[in-house]
Amino acid sequence: YAHFLPKVPKDGSILDLGCGSGRDSKHFMELGYHVTAVDGSEEFCRRASSLLGIEVKCKLFDEIDFISEFDGVWDCASLLHVPKNEIHGILQKIEKALKAEGIFYMSFKYGTEERIAGERTFSDYTEQDIPWLLSKTNMKCIEYWISEDVRADRIGEKWLNIITRKPR
Repeated sequence: YAHFLPKVPKDGSILDLGCGSGRDSKHFMELGYHVTAVDGSEEFCRRASSLLGIEVKCKLFDEIDFISEFDGVWDCASLLHVPKNEIHGILQKIEKALKAEGIFYMSFKYGTEERIAGERTFSDYTEQDIPWLLSKTNMKCIEYWISEDVRADRIGEKWLNIITRKPR
């Protein structure tokens, strides 16, 4: 949160894309942000709606149809499930959802693989992929960092964290 929230206006609007349990949305709401939460799983939407006291919209990434509505888009470890050949179209939809100068946070497992585990796709990226990721958008990377996974059973796994800004 420390890299993202200071770049989003106080009382701003945040789209939590792939909100899962609603943990991050709850934090943003407690800080006074106006949150729209979206997830592709009906079960997660039910759980998050109960936690948050708001309707969580059940939409897949390719169903996102917001236009210039958000000061910030938060996507914590969700876009990593988009196949690499589909990521540009999804990033274009996210760019459209942002207001001018809007901020977008996304995170991916650090690496170069694309694999299927169970029934889920995992697409990994490194900092060298950032220009390619943003190449079909007008968004500019304003910050990135590599972090260690904080979960005890995932010691040693790394994450690529990226913050972009939509131009004016």
